[in-house]
Amino acid sequence: MKNRQISEIFNAIADLLELKDDNVFKIRAYRRAAMNVDNLSEDIEVLAKESSLEKIPGIGKDLAAKMIEMIDTGKCRYYEELKLEVPQAMLELISIPGVGPKTARLLYNKLGVKNINELAMMAKHHRISGLPGIKDKTEENILRGIALVKKRQERMTLKEAIDVAGEVVSALKKMPGVNNITPAGSLRRMRETVRDIDVLITSAKPEKVTGAFVKLPIVKDVLAHGDTKASILSREGVQVDLRVVEPDSFGAALVYFTGSQAHNIRIRHIGKEAGLKINEYGVFNEKSGKRIAGKTESDIYKTIKLPYIEPELREDRGEVEAGLKGALPKLIKLSDIRGDLHVHSEWSDGSDSIEDLAMAAKALGYEYIAITDHSESLKVAGGLSEKEVLKKLEEIRKVNKKLKGIRVLAGVEVDILKDGSLDYKDDILKRFDLVIAAIHTGFKDPKDKLTDRILVAMDNKRVNIIAHPTGRLMGIRGPYELYLDRIFKNAKEAGVALEISSFPERLDLDDVNARAAKDRGVKLAINTDAHIAEQMNYMALGVSVARRAWLEKEDVINTLSLDALLKFLKK
Repeated sequence: MKNRQISEIFNAIADLLELKDDNVFKIRAYRRAAMNVDNLSEDIEVLAKESSLEKIPGIGKDLAAKMIEMIDTGKCRYYEELKLEVPQAMLELISIPGVGPKTARLLYNKLGVKNINELAMMAKHHRISGLPGIKDKTEENILRGIALVKKRQERMTLKEAIDVAGEVVSALKKMPGVNNITPAGSLRRMRETVRDIDVLITSAKPEKVTGAFVKLPIVKDVLAHGDTKASILSREGVQVDLRVVEPDSFGAALVYFTGSQAHNIRIRHIGKEAGLKINEYGVFNEKSGKRIAGKTESDIYKTIKLPYIEPELREDRGEVEAGLKGALPKLIKLSDIRGDLHVHSEWSDGSDSIEDLAMAAKALGYEYIAITDHSESLKVAGGLSEKEVLKKLEEIRKVNKKLKGIRVLAGVEVDILKDGSLDYKDDILKRFDLVIAAIHTGFKDPKDKLTDRILVAMDNKRVNIIAHPTGRLMGIRGPYELYLDRIFKNAKEAGVALEISSFPERLDLDDVNARAAKDRGVKLAINTDAHIAEQMNYMALGVSVARRAWLEKEDVINTLSLDALLKFLKK
C-alpha cells in the first residue's frame, strides 16, 4: 500500500462518518491523519516495518493498527463495514463542493437522487428548490460544484502528476540501457493541472524499455505496447505515455512533446521562413533534407536565432518575441528562496512544534521561517485568543535564543473581517514581525464587497502580505470574484506583497494573475501554508507558478536576506 492509498481511505472514512453525523472530533482525526500520511516524505511501508507509525503526527494506536491492516491485506475492515451502512449515492453527492452531509441526506431521502448526473438534471429543471433550506441560488451553486467535480475528474493537480511521473521515472532510471529520461508535456511546463503524462527516453534497447514499462507495479491497464511507444493506465487512473527516441533526435522530440502546441507552431513558422523544417525528429534543411540539429533543445532554438526558452514559458504568451529581442526574464529558481513566510504550528491547526518547524526550515537551507498561526475568529482552525498568542510569542523568543543558523519570525495569519478590519487590535498586531491577512469567510459576498475588504485590510499599516488572494481550492471551490486591478494598484501603493500559495490545491495567485501583478510593480511572496514540516517541500510548486508568471528573483520578497526582508516588513 502506498501513502496516497491509505490517505484516500482515511478521507473516505471521514466522509462516511460525516454522512452518519458521527462525532466531529473523530472526523477531524481521520482528516488530519489522511493529510499527514499523504504528505510524508518516507514510504509508509518502511515506517511500519520500523514500528514508527505512531511517530506520525495524529496517528495513535487505533489508526496505526488500521494502517498495518491495510499494508498487510490491502483492505480496512472498518472502512468496508462503514460502506455497508451508507448508500453509495450519498457518497457521490457529498463529493460535490457545496453539498454537505445534511444536504446529501436530504437529496437522497426526499428526491431519491442516485448520482451526480441525475442531480444535475434536477437542478437544471429547478426540481430541487423548495426543499427545506434549498433555494434557487443553491441550485446554481450545486451546478457549479458539479462542473468542478467533472473538471477534477478530467485533470489532476500538478502535485498528483509529479508523484505519478516520479514513480515511473524512478523505476525506469534503474534499467540498464536507459540514458536520458524526462517527463514532457504540460507536466514539464508545470501547468497547474495535467490531463495525462508523457515520458521521453533515449535507449539503445527501446523494446526492452517499453516491455519493462508496461509491467511496472503502477500499471492497472496496458492501453498500447509497441517497440518504441507504449501507453498505460496507472492504478490512480492516469494515462502515462512513453516514447523511446534516438539520441540524435532527443532535443527535437523534447521540444515537440513538451509543447505547448501554440509555442511549437510559432517556432515551426519561424523555421519555415528561414527555409527549415522543424519536427519531432530534428531541424532539417527544406531543400536538401539534411538534418542540421536535433540532439539538444538549445540547438533547436539556435537554428532559428532564439536563445533557449525555459519550458514554463512555452505558452505563446510573448516568449518568442522576447527571445528575439534578447529580453527573456532570468526566472526565479527554488534555490533563490531564503525562507517560508506562511507556516502553521501546533499552536493552531498545524501538527509540529515551532522548534521542529524551525529545524526543518534550517535543513532546507533557509535563513528564516515565519510561524503564522490563525487569529481568534477562525475557531475551526484553532485560532488563538489574545492571551494564547502572547504565550506563543514568548515561545518564539525562547526558540530563537536556543537555535543557531535560523531565525523564527513571529507571524500571524489574521482574518479579514466583514468590514475589512482585522481580527486582532493594533496593540497585538504591532508585536509581530510579520502580518499576513486573509479572507476565510464570506466567499459569496458581492465582488465590490470582497474587493473592498481586501483594500481596507491592505491600508492597515501592520499588514505585509495578502494570503491566497482569490481564495480558490482547485476541484473544490473556484476563485471568488475580485477587481484585481484595484487590488494590484493598492498593493503597489501600500507596499503590501501578494502571495503565491504553493499549497497544491491553491496555487493562488495563479500564473496569469501573478504576471499581471508583476507588470504593475507589485511584490510577491511564495509561501507554502504548510501545516506539517514536510509540506514546506511544496515550495517548488509555488516557484513553478512564479516561473510561469515570468517572475525574477527581484520580484519575490522571500528571496531577500533576513536584514533586507525585515526592512521591507517595516515599510
